[in-house]
Amino acid sequence: MPRSSDARRLGLGQVNSDSYLVQNGPFESDTTYARVIGGTTNHWEAKTPRMLPEDFKMKTNFGKGIDWPFEYKDILPYYGKAEYELGVSGDVASQEAIGVVFEENYIYPMQEIPPSYLDKIVGGKLNGAPTAIRGEKFKLNVSTFPQARNGVPNKGYKPIGAVNTHQDNSGERCQGNTNCVPICPVQAKYDARKTLVKALLTGHVDLLTQAVASKVCTDPLTQRVTKIEYKTYDSIQGSAFGSGSVSGKVFILAANAIENARLMLASNLPADNDYMGRHLMDHPYLLAWGLLTENAGVMRGTSCTSGISTLRRGKFRNNQAAFAIDIHNDGWGWATGSPYSDLLDLVNNKNKFGTALKSGLINQVSRQLLLANMVEMLPEFGNRVTVNPNYKDRLGNFRPILSWSIPEYSLEGIAYARQLSKQIFQRLGAEDFTTYDPLNYGYTSFNGNGYEIRGGNHLSGTHLMGECRLTSVVNSKQRSWMHDNLYLVGPGSMPSIGTSNTTLTMAAVTFMTAEDILKVI
Repeated sequence: MPRSSDARRLGLGQVNSDSYLVQNGPFESDTTYARVIGGTTNHWEAKTPRMLPEDFKMKTNFGKGIDWPFEYKDILPYYGKAEYELGVSGDVASQEAIGVVFEENYIYPMQEIPPSYLDKIVGGKLNGAPTAIRGEKFKLNVSTFPQARNGVPNKGYKPIGAVNTHQDNSGERCQGNTNCVPICPVQAKYDARKTLVKALLTGHVDLLTQAVASKVCTDPLTQRVTKIEYKTYDSIQGSAFGSGSVSGKVFILAANAIENARLMLASNLPADNDYMGRHLMDHPYLLAWGLLTENAGVMRGTSCTSGISTLRRGKFRNNQAAFAIDIHNDGWGWATGSPYSDLLDLVNNKNKFGTALKSGLINQVSRQLLLANMVEMLPEFGNRVTVNPNYKDRLGNFRPILSWSIPEYSLEGIAYARQLSKQIFQRLGAEDFTTYDPLNYGYTSFNGNGYEIRGGNHLSGTHLMGECRLTSVVNSKQRSWMHDNLYLVGPGSMPSIGTSNTTLTMAAVTFMTAEDILKVI
Protein backbone atom coordinates (compact mmCIF):
# COMPACT_ATOMS: atom_id res chain seq x y z
CA MET A 1 0.00 0.00 0.00
CA PRO A 2 1.26 3.52 -0.74
CA ARG A 3 2.35 5.47 2.28
CA SER A 4 1.21 8.94 3.31
CA SER A 5 2.54 12.06 1.60
CA ASP A 6 5.31 12.53 4.19
CA ALA A 7 6.69 9.04 3.56
CA ARG A 8 10.23 8.52 2.29
CA ARG A 9 12.66 5.73 1.74
CA LEU A 10 14.49 4.72 4.89
CA GLY A 11 17.91 6.26 5.23
CA LEU A 12 20.86 5.24 7.37
CA GLY A 13 19.81 4.79 10.99
CA GLN A 14 16.09 5.23 10.29
CA VAL A 15 13.53 2.67 11.46
CA ASN A 16 9.84 2.31 10.60
CA SER A 17 8.04 0.43 13.39
CA ASP A 18 4.50 1.55 12.56
CA SER A 19 3.38 -1.99 11.74
CA TYR A 20 4.15 -5.39 13.27
CA LEU A 21 7.18 -5.79 11.00
CA VAL A 22 9.93 -3.43 12.08
CA GLN A 23 11.61 -2.10 8.92
CA ASN A 24 15.26 -1.26 9.48
CA GLY A 25 16.10 -0.51 5.84
CA PRO A 26 17.70 0.49 3.66
CA PHE A 27 15.03 -1.22 1.54
CA GLU A 28 11.52 -0.84 2.93
CA SER A 29 9.10 -3.45 1.64
CA ASP A 30 5.31 -3.65 1.61
CA THR A 31 5.45 -7.43 1.95
CA THR A 32 3.13 -9.00 4.48
CA TYR A 33 1.78 -12.33 5.70
CA ALA A 34 -1.04 -13.76 7.79
CA ARG A 35 -0.50 -15.28 11.26
CA VAL A 36 -3.62 -17.47 11.16
CA ILE A 37 -4.48 -21.13 10.58
CA GLY A 38 -3.54 -21.85 6.99
CA GLY A 39 -1.16 -18.91 6.87
CA THR A 40 -0.88 -16.81 3.76
CA THR A 41 -2.50 -19.54 1.63
CA ASN A 42 -5.73 -17.96 2.90
CA HIS A 43 -5.19 -15.07 0.51
CA TRP A 44 -2.60 -16.21 -2.01
CA GLU A 45 -2.88 -16.09 -5.79
CA ALA A 46 -2.35 -19.90 -6.01
CA LYS A 47 0.22 -19.96 -8.82
CA THR A 48 2.31 -23.14 -8.50
CA PRO A 49 5.14 -23.31 -11.07
CA ARG A 50 7.99 -25.69 -10.36
CA MET A 51 11.52 -24.39 -10.01
CA LEU A 52 13.85 -25.11 -12.92
CA PRO A 53 16.62 -27.73 -12.59
CA GLU A 54 19.32 -25.05 -12.81
CA ASP A 55 17.71 -23.10 -9.93
CA PHE A 56 18.90 -25.76 -7.49
CA LYS A 57 22.56 -25.28 -8.46
CA MET A 58 22.96 -21.52 -8.81
CA LYS A 59 26.55 -21.47 -7.54
CA THR A 60 27.58 -24.34 -9.79
CA ASN A 61 25.79 -23.11 -12.90
CA PHE A 62 26.21 -19.34 -12.66
CA GLY A 63 28.71 -18.63 -9.91
CA LYS A 64 25.98 -16.88 -7.91
CA GLY A 65 24.19 -17.61 -4.66
CA ILE A 66 24.18 -20.96 -2.87
CA ASP A 67 23.57 -24.51 -4.11
CA TRP A 68 20.86 -26.71 -2.63
CA PRO A 69 22.08 -29.87 -0.85
CA PHE A 70 20.29 -31.98 -3.48
CA GLU A 71 19.45 -31.80 -7.19
CA TYR A 72 16.23 -31.42 -9.13
CA LYS A 73 16.07 -35.15 -9.83
CA ASP A 74 15.89 -35.79 -6.07
CA ILE A 75 12.83 -33.61 -5.59
CA LEU A 76 11.14 -34.65 -8.85
CA PRO A 77 8.80 -37.33 -7.44
CA TYR A 78 7.89 -35.10 -4.52
CA TYR A 79 6.78 -32.35 -6.89
CA GLY A 80 4.16 -34.79 -8.14
CA LYS A 81 3.03 -35.58 -4.59
CA ALA A 82 2.72 -31.88 -3.81
CA GLU A 83 0.76 -31.15 -6.99
CA TYR A 84 -1.69 -33.91 -6.16
CA GLU A 85 -2.13 -32.68 -2.57
CA LEU A 86 -2.64 -29.06 -3.60
CA GLY A 87 -4.79 -29.96 -6.61
CA VAL A 88 -2.83 -28.28 -9.38
CA SER A 89 -4.31 -27.50 -12.79
CA GLY A 90 -1.67 -27.22 -15.50
CA ASP A 91 -0.34 -28.23 -18.88
CA VAL A 92 2.85 -30.31 -19.07
CA ALA A 93 3.74 -29.36 -22.65
CA SER A 94 3.68 -25.61 -22.02
CA GLN A 95 5.84 -26.05 -18.92
CA GLU A 96 8.32 -28.30 -20.70
CA ALA A 97 8.69 -25.58 -23.32
CA ILE A 98 10.17 -23.24 -20.69
CA GLY A 99 12.57 -25.80 -19.20
CA VAL A 100 10.54 -27.60 -16.53
CA VAL A 101 11.27 -31.33 -16.25
CA PHE A 102 8.66 -33.99 -15.43
CA GLU A 103 8.64 -37.70 -14.85
CA GLU A 104 7.83 -39.78 -17.91
CA ASN A 105 4.12 -39.71 -18.90
CA TYR A 106 3.32 -37.32 -16.07
CA ILE A 107 0.03 -35.43 -16.19
CA TYR A 108 -1.21 -32.75 -13.81
CA PRO A 109 -4.13 -33.64 -11.53
CA MET A 110 -6.33 -31.27 -13.52
CA GLN A 111 -6.34 -29.61 -16.91
CA GLU A 112 -4.90 -26.12 -17.16
CA ILE A 113 -7.02 -23.12 -16.23
CA PRO A 114 -7.82 -21.70 -19.69
CA PRO A 115 -6.14 -18.44 -20.77
CA SER A 116 -8.33 -15.37 -20.37
CA TYR A 117 -9.54 -13.23 -23.25
CA LEU A 118 -6.91 -10.69 -22.24
CA ASP A 119 -4.21 -13.40 -22.42
CA LYS A 120 -5.31 -14.23 -25.96
CA ILE A 121 -5.27 -10.58 -27.03
CA VAL A 122 -1.74 -10.09 -25.68
CA GLY A 123 -0.46 -13.44 -26.95
CA GLY A 124 -1.92 -12.91 -30.40
CA LYS A 125 0.19 -9.79 -30.89
CA LEU A 126 3.22 -10.75 -28.84
CA ASN A 127 3.97 -14.44 -29.35
CA GLY A 128 7.22 -14.96 -31.23
CA ALA A 129 8.45 -11.41 -30.68
CA PRO A 130 12.26 -11.38 -30.44
CA THR A 131 14.26 -9.91 -27.59
CA ALA A 132 17.80 -10.26 -26.29
CA ILE A 133 19.54 -10.13 -22.92
CA ARG A 134 23.28 -9.44 -23.00
CA GLY A 135 23.44 -10.75 -26.56
CA GLU A 136 21.44 -13.92 -25.82
CA LYS A 137 18.36 -14.15 -28.06
CA PHE A 138 14.88 -15.14 -26.90
CA LYS A 139 11.34 -15.18 -28.23
CA LEU A 140 8.49 -13.99 -26.05
CA ASN A 141 5.56 -16.32 -25.59
CA VAL A 142 2.41 -16.17 -23.46
CA SER A 143 1.57 -19.43 -21.66
CA THR A 144 -0.65 -20.43 -18.76
CA PHE A 145 0.62 -20.86 -15.20
CA PRO A 146 -0.02 -24.02 -13.17
CA GLN A 147 -2.43 -23.13 -10.38
CA ALA A 148 -3.71 -24.78 -7.21
CA ARG A 149 -7.38 -24.34 -8.01
CA ASN A 150 -10.02 -26.75 -9.25
CA GLY A 151 -10.17 -27.08 -13.01
CA VAL A 152 -11.35 -30.03 -15.07
CA PRO A 153 -10.02 -33.16 -13.32
CA ASN A 154 -7.92 -35.57 -15.30
CA LYS A 155 -8.94 -39.22 -15.11
CA GLY A 156 -8.55 -40.73 -11.67
CA TYR A 157 -8.16 -37.47 -9.75
CA LYS A 158 -10.73 -36.19 -7.27
CA PRO A 159 -10.19 -32.55 -6.26
CA ILE A 160 -9.94 -31.40 -2.67
CA GLY A 161 -13.28 -29.81 -1.96
CA ALA A 162 -14.22 -26.64 -0.16
CA VAL A 163 -13.80 -26.75 3.61
CA ASN A 164 -16.94 -27.87 5.51
CA THR A 165 -19.34 -26.34 3.01
CA HIS A 166 -20.14 -29.12 0.52
CA GLN A 167 -21.51 -32.59 1.07
CA ASP A 168 -19.82 -33.57 -2.18
CA ASN A 169 -16.13 -33.24 -1.37
CA SER A 170 -15.14 -32.79 -5.02
CA GLY A 171 -15.67 -29.08 -4.43
CA GLU A 172 -16.65 -26.40 -6.91
CA ARG A 173 -14.75 -25.74 -10.11
CA CYS A 174 -13.04 -22.39 -10.67
CA GLN A 175 -15.61 -19.96 -12.06
CA GLY A 176 -13.13 -17.34 -13.22
CA ASN A 177 -13.87 -14.80 -10.50
CA THR A 178 -11.34 -11.97 -10.62
CA ASN A 179 -11.86 -11.35 -6.89
CA CYS A 180 -10.32 -14.72 -5.94
CA VAL A 181 -7.72 -12.77 -3.94
CA PRO A 182 -8.04 -12.64 -1.03
CA ILE A 183 -10.80 -15.28 -0.87
CA CYS A 184 -12.18 -17.48 -3.63
CA PRO A 185 -15.97 -17.02 -3.47
CA VAL A 186 -16.59 -20.69 -4.34
CA GLN A 187 -13.54 -22.11 -2.48
CA ALA A 188 -12.15 -23.68 -5.64
CA LYS A 189 -8.68 -22.46 -4.64
CA TYR A 190 -6.49 -24.57 -2.37
CA ASP A 191 -5.53 -23.34 1.05
CA ALA A 192 -3.68 -25.20 3.80
CA ARG A 193 -6.83 -25.65 5.89
CA LYS A 194 -7.98 -28.28 3.38
CA THR A 195 -5.00 -30.43 4.32
CA LEU A 196 -5.40 -29.55 8.00
CA VAL A 197 -9.01 -30.75 7.98
CA LYS A 198 -7.85 -34.16 6.79
CA ALA A 199 -5.28 -34.24 9.59
CA LEU A 200 -7.84 -33.27 12.23
CA LEU A 201 -10.18 -36.02 11.07
CA THR A 202 -7.54 -38.64 11.96
CA GLY A 203 -8.02 -37.83 15.65
CA HIS A 204 -4.28 -37.53 16.13
CA VAL A 205 -4.10 -33.72 16.04
CA ASP A 206 -4.86 -31.28 18.84
CA LEU A 207 -5.30 -27.65 17.87
CA LEU A 208 -4.46 -24.99 20.44
CA THR A 209 -6.23 -21.75 19.51
CA GLN A 210 -5.47 -18.15 20.48
CA ALA A 211 -1.92 -19.10 21.42
CA VAL A 212 1.45 -17.82 20.22
CA ALA A 213 4.74 -19.66 20.66
CA SER A 214 7.14 -17.53 22.71
CA LYS A 215 10.24 -19.62 23.46
CA VAL A 216 12.01 -22.80 22.38
CA CYS A 217 13.58 -24.49 25.41
CA THR A 218 16.48 -26.93 25.18
CA ASP A 219 18.52 -29.24 27.39
CA PRO A 220 21.82 -27.37 27.99
CA LEU A 221 23.85 -30.60 27.72
CA THR A 222 22.33 -32.27 24.65
CA GLN A 223 20.77 -29.18 23.03
CA ARG A 224 17.69 -31.26 22.27
CA VAL A 225 14.43 -29.35 22.49
CA THR A 226 12.51 -30.17 25.66
CA LYS A 227 9.45 -27.94 25.32
CA ILE A 228 8.01 -24.90 23.59
CA GLU A 229 6.49 -22.20 25.75
CA TYR A 230 3.49 -20.23 24.52
CA LYS A 231 1.27 -17.34 25.52
CA THR A 232 -2.50 -17.32 25.25
CA TYR A 233 -4.84 -14.36 24.86
CA ASP A 234 -8.58 -13.68 25.07
CA SER A 235 -8.67 -10.61 22.84
CA ILE A 236 -6.43 -9.36 20.04
CA GLN A 237 -7.04 -5.82 21.30
CA GLY A 238 -5.90 -6.49 24.84
CA SER A 239 -2.48 -7.03 26.40
CA ALA A 240 -3.39 -9.58 29.11
CA PHE A 241 -2.19 -13.10 28.48
CA GLY A 242 -1.76 -16.52 30.02
CA SER A 243 1.04 -18.99 29.46
CA GLY A 244 1.77 -22.67 29.06
CA SER A 245 4.10 -25.13 27.37
CA VAL A 246 4.02 -28.27 25.23
CA SER A 247 6.48 -31.15 25.45
CA GLY A 248 7.22 -33.92 23.01
CA LYS A 249 9.75 -36.12 21.28
CA VAL A 250 9.99 -34.25 17.98
CA PHE A 251 9.29 -30.54 17.46
CA ILE A 252 8.40 -28.78 14.22
CA LEU A 253 8.38 -25.03 13.62
CA ALA A 254 6.33 -24.32 10.51
CA ALA A 255 5.32 -20.67 10.84
CA ASN A 256 7.14 -18.97 7.94
CA ALA A 257 10.62 -17.70 7.10
CA ILE A 258 10.33 -14.64 9.35
CA GLU A 259 8.43 -16.17 12.28
CA ASN A 260 10.59 -19.31 12.48
CA ALA A 261 13.74 -17.19 12.64
CA ARG A 262 12.15 -14.67 15.03
CA LEU A 263 11.20 -17.39 17.51
CA MET A 264 14.60 -19.06 17.36
CA LEU A 265 16.43 -15.75 17.85
CA ALA A 266 14.07 -14.73 20.66
CA SER A 267 14.88 -18.01 22.42
CA ASN A 268 18.59 -17.03 22.52
CA LEU A 269 19.81 -20.53 21.77
CA PRO A 270 23.45 -21.48 21.13
CA ALA A 271 24.40 -22.01 17.49
CA ASP A 272 27.24 -23.35 15.35
CA ASN A 273 27.22 -20.20 13.22
CA ASP A 274 25.59 -16.81 12.74
CA TYR A 275 23.25 -17.98 9.99
CA MET A 276 19.93 -17.94 11.83
CA GLY A 277 17.79 -15.16 10.36
CA ARG A 278 20.24 -14.38 7.55
CA HIS A 279 19.91 -14.68 3.77
CA LEU A 280 16.37 -13.25 3.82
CA MET A 281 14.83 -13.31 0.35
CA ASP A 282 11.61 -12.32 -1.37
CA HIS A 283 10.70 -11.89 -5.02
CA PRO A 284 10.94 -8.19 -5.86
CA TYR A 285 8.04 -7.24 -8.13
CA LEU A 286 8.25 -4.42 -10.64
CA LEU A 287 4.86 -3.36 -11.98
CA ALA A 288 4.31 -1.73 -15.38
CA TRP A 289 0.89 -0.71 -16.65
CA GLY A 290 -0.47 0.47 -20.00
CA LEU A 291 -3.77 1.09 -21.76
CA LEU A 292 -4.66 -1.07 -24.76
CA THR A 293 -6.45 0.26 -27.83
CA GLU A 294 -9.29 -2.27 -27.64
CA ASN A 295 -11.63 -3.82 -25.11
CA ALA A 296 -9.66 -6.80 -23.83
CA GLY A 297 -12.19 -8.21 -21.40
CA VAL A 298 -10.32 -7.12 -18.29
CA MET A 299 -11.92 -8.34 -15.03
CA ARG A 300 -12.69 -11.74 -16.57
CA GLY A 301 -10.84 -14.74 -15.20
CA THR A 302 -8.87 -15.29 -12.02
CA SER A 303 -6.30 -12.68 -10.96
CA CYS A 304 -3.64 -14.15 -13.22
CA THR A 305 -4.04 -17.05 -15.66
CA SER A 306 -1.04 -16.57 -17.95
CA GLY A 307 2.26 -14.79 -18.35
CA ILE A 308 5.62 -14.75 -20.09
CA SER A 309 8.04 -17.35 -18.72
CA THR A 310 10.60 -17.53 -21.51
CA LEU A 311 13.05 -15.30 -19.60
CA ARG A 312 13.30 -17.56 -16.54
CA ARG A 313 16.48 -19.23 -17.80
CA GLY A 314 19.59 -18.42 -19.79
CA LYS A 315 23.33 -17.79 -19.65
CA PHE A 316 22.59 -14.15 -18.77
CA ARG A 317 22.02 -15.33 -15.19
CA ASN A 318 25.77 -15.13 -14.73
CA ASN A 319 25.26 -11.36 -14.62
CA GLN A 320 21.65 -10.48 -13.88
CA ALA A 321 18.47 -11.91 -12.46
CA ALA A 322 15.95 -13.86 -14.45
CA PHE A 323 12.28 -12.95 -14.20
CA ALA A 324 8.78 -14.07 -15.10
CA ILE A 325 6.01 -11.72 -16.20
CA ASP A 326 2.46 -12.08 -14.88
CA ILE A 327 -0.39 -10.75 -17.01
CA HIS A 328 -3.03 -9.51 -14.58
CA ASN A 329 -6.71 -9.94 -15.38
CA ASP A 330 -7.73 -7.45 -12.69
CA GLY A 331 -6.48 -4.34 -14.45
CA TRP A 332 -4.36 -1.78 -12.66
CA GLY A 333 -5.67 -2.72 -9.21
CA TRP A 334 -2.30 -3.61 -7.69
CA ALA A 335 -0.59 -0.60 -9.24
CA THR A 336 -3.11 2.21 -8.88
CA GLY A 337 -6.10 0.96 -6.87
CA SER A 338 -8.28 0.56 -9.97
CA PRO A 339 -11.23 0.47 -10.52
CA TYR A 340 -11.85 2.70 -7.48
CA SER A 341 -9.20 5.19 -8.57
CA ASP A 342 -10.76 5.33 -12.06
CA LEU A 343 -14.19 5.96 -10.59
CA LEU A 344 -12.92 8.83 -8.46
CA ASP A 345 -11.07 10.34 -11.41
CA LEU A 346 -14.13 10.18 -13.67
CA VAL A 347 -16.39 11.75 -11.03
CA ASN A 348 -14.08 14.30 -9.41
CA ASN A 349 -11.88 15.36 -12.31
CA LYS A 350 -14.02 14.69 -15.41
CA ASN A 351 -17.48 15.40 -14.00
CA LYS A 352 -18.97 12.16 -15.35
CA PHE A 353 -22.22 10.70 -13.98
CA GLY A 354 -25.04 8.41 -15.05
CA THR A 355 -24.63 6.69 -18.40
CA ALA A 356 -21.46 8.65 -19.20
CA LEU A 357 -19.87 7.50 -15.95
CA LYS A 358 -20.79 3.87 -16.61
CA SER A 359 -19.49 3.86 -20.18
CA GLY A 360 -16.38 5.79 -19.19
CA LEU A 361 -15.54 3.30 -16.45
CA ILE A 362 -16.09 0.32 -18.76
CA ASN A 363 -14.00 1.92 -21.49
CA GLN A 364 -11.13 2.62 -19.10
CA VAL A 365 -11.00 -0.58 -17.08
CA SER A 366 -11.63 -3.01 -19.95
CA ARG A 367 -8.43 -1.85 -21.69
CA GLN A 368 -6.06 -1.92 -18.72
CA LEU A 369 -2.99 -4.15 -18.90
CA LEU A 370 -0.80 -4.74 -15.85
CA LEU A 371 2.52 -6.57 -16.24
CA ALA A 372 3.92 -7.80 -12.92
CA ASN A 373 7.60 -8.69 -13.29
CA MET A 374 8.60 -11.23 -10.63
CA VAL A 375 12.38 -10.94 -10.35
CA GLU A 376 14.86 -13.46 -8.98
CA MET A 377 16.66 -12.59 -5.73
CA LEU A 378 19.84 -14.13 -4.34
CA PRO A 379 20.58 -15.00 -0.68
CA GLU A 380 22.70 -12.17 0.75
CA PHE A 381 24.34 -12.65 4.15
CA GLY A 382 23.47 -9.10 5.24
CA ASN A 383 19.75 -9.43 4.47
CA ARG A 384 18.30 -10.67 7.70
CA VAL A 385 15.74 -10.93 10.49
CA THR A 386 16.80 -9.89 13.99
CA VAL A 387 15.12 -9.16 17.33
CA ASN A 388 15.61 -6.40 19.89
CA PRO A 389 14.09 -5.86 23.37
CA ASN A 390 13.00 -2.39 22.25
CA TYR A 391 10.44 -3.92 19.88
CA LYS A 392 7.86 -6.25 21.41
CA ASP A 393 4.19 -6.98 20.72
CA ARG A 394 1.26 -6.80 23.16
CA LEU A 395 2.05 -10.24 24.54
CA GLY A 396 5.63 -9.23 25.28
CA ASN A 397 7.01 -11.34 22.41
CA PHE A 398 9.79 -9.98 20.24
CA ARG A 399 8.71 -8.47 16.93
CA PRO A 400 10.80 -9.27 13.83
CA ILE A 401 13.18 -6.60 12.55
CA LEU A 402 13.87 -6.72 8.80
CA SER A 403 17.17 -5.36 7.55
CA TRP A 404 17.73 -5.78 3.85
CA SER A 405 18.56 -4.29 0.49
CA ILE A 406 17.96 -5.38 -3.11
CA PRO A 407 21.13 -6.97 -4.55
CA GLU A 408 22.59 -5.43 -7.68
CA TYR A 409 22.02 -8.76 -9.43
CA SER A 410 18.27 -8.27 -8.96
CA LEU A 411 18.40 -4.56 -9.80
CA GLU A 412 19.97 -5.40 -13.16
CA GLY A 413 17.02 -7.69 -13.82
CA ILE A 414 14.56 -5.04 -12.67
CA ALA A 415 16.09 -2.44 -15.00
CA TYR A 416 15.88 -4.84 -17.94
CA ALA A 417 12.28 -5.77 -17.08
CA ARG A 418 11.26 -2.12 -17.19
CA GLN A 419 12.82 -1.62 -20.63
CA LEU A 420 11.17 -4.79 -21.91
CA SER A 421 7.76 -3.66 -20.66
CA LYS A 422 8.13 -0.52 -22.77
CA GLN A 423 8.87 -2.68 -25.83
CA ILE A 424 5.86 -4.89 -25.08
CA PHE A 425 3.55 -1.89 -24.81
CA GLN A 426 4.88 -0.55 -28.11
CA ARG A 427 4.25 -3.87 -29.87
CA LEU A 428 0.72 -3.98 -28.44
CA GLY A 429 0.06 -0.35 -29.36
CA ALA A 430 -0.63 0.37 -25.68
CA GLU A 431 -0.10 3.74 -24.01
CA ASP A 432 2.38 3.41 -21.13
CA PHE A 433 1.02 4.95 -17.92
CA THR A 434 3.73 3.58 -15.61
CA THR A 435 5.03 6.00 -12.97
CA TYR A 436 7.02 5.36 -9.78
CA ASP A 437 6.53 7.57 -6.73
CA PRO A 438 9.61 8.29 -4.56
CA LEU A 439 7.27 8.61 -1.56
CA ASN A 440 6.03 5.03 -1.74
CA TYR A 441 7.33 1.86 -0.14
CA GLY A 442 10.12 0.20 -2.07
CA TYR A 443 11.25 3.16 -4.17
CA THR A 444 14.83 2.45 -5.23
CA SER A 445 17.26 4.25 -7.54
CA PHE A 446 19.60 2.33 -9.81
CA ASN A 447 21.88 3.68 -12.54
CA GLY A 448 20.08 7.01 -12.56
CA ASN A 449 16.54 5.59 -12.78
CA GLY A 450 13.94 5.14 -10.07
CA TYR A 451 11.81 2.03 -9.56
CA GLU A 452 9.01 1.26 -7.14
CA ILE A 453 9.63 -2.33 -6.00
CA ARG A 454 6.80 -4.29 -4.44
CA GLY A 455 7.15 -7.26 -2.11
CA GLY A 456 6.08 -10.63 -3.45
CA ASN A 457 5.14 -12.20 -0.09
CA HIS A 458 7.47 -15.09 -1.00
CA LEU A 459 9.59 -14.69 2.11
CA SER A 460 12.38 -17.25 2.25
CA GLY A 461 15.91 -18.10 3.22
CA THR A 462 16.32 -17.37 6.95
CA HIS A 463 17.31 -20.88 8.09
CA LEU A 464 19.10 -22.24 5.04
CA MET A 465 19.46 -25.93 4.37
CA GLY A 466 22.87 -27.28 3.42
CA GLU A 467 25.35 -30.15 3.56
CA CYS A 468 27.49 -28.75 6.40
CA ARG A 469 26.44 -27.59 9.88
CA LEU A 470 29.02 -24.79 9.77
CA THR A 471 27.49 -23.16 6.68
CA SER A 472 23.77 -23.84 7.11
CA VAL A 473 21.06 -24.11 9.77
CA VAL A 474 19.22 -27.29 8.73
CA ASN A 475 20.10 -30.35 6.70
CA SER A 476 18.45 -31.50 3.47
CA LYS A 477 15.47 -32.82 5.45
CA GLN A 478 15.04 -29.49 7.28
CA ARG A 479 16.26 -30.97 10.55
CA SER A 480 18.24 -28.55 12.74
CA TRP A 481 21.96 -29.30 12.88
CA MET A 482 22.16 -27.92 16.41
CA HIS A 483 18.98 -29.46 17.84
CA ASP A 484 18.51 -32.91 16.38
CA ASN A 485 14.85 -33.30 17.39
CA LEU A 486 13.81 -29.96 15.87
CA TYR A 487 12.66 -29.36 12.30
CA LEU A 488 12.47 -25.85 10.83
CA VAL A 489 10.00 -26.33 7.99
CA GLY A 490 9.12 -23.84 5.29
CA PRO A 491 10.61 -21.51 2.69
CA GLY A 492 13.14 -20.26 5.24
CA SER A 493 15.09 -23.43 4.37
CA MET A 494 15.39 -22.53 0.67
CA PRO A 495 18.92 -21.62 -0.53
CA SER A 496 17.49 -20.06 -3.71
CA ILE A 497 14.06 -19.16 -5.08
CA GLY A 498 14.65 -18.70 -8.80
CA THR A 499 11.59 -17.32 -10.57
CA SER A 500 8.95 -19.62 -9.09
CA ASN A 501 6.39 -18.89 -6.42
CA THR A 502 7.69 -20.73 -3.37
CA THR A 503 4.65 -22.69 -2.09
CA LEU A 504 4.81 -25.72 -4.38
CA THR A 505 8.54 -26.28 -3.92
CA MET A 506 8.27 -26.10 -0.15
CA ALA A 507 5.29 -28.46 -0.19
CA ALA A 508 7.47 -30.92 -2.12
CA VAL A 509 10.37 -30.52 0.33
CA THR A 510 7.95 -31.00 3.22
CA PHE A 511 7.00 -34.43 1.86
CA MET A 512 10.71 -35.27 2.04
CA THR A 513 10.81 -33.93 5.59
CA ALA A 514 7.75 -35.93 6.63
CA GLU A 515 9.47 -39.14 5.56
CA ASP A 516 12.45 -38.26 7.75
CA ILE A 517 10.26 -37.43 10.74
CA LEU A 518 8.50 -40.79 10.48
CA LYS A 519 11.87 -42.48 10.77
CA VAL A 520 12.71 -40.86 14.11
CA ILE A 521 9.39 -40.97 15.97
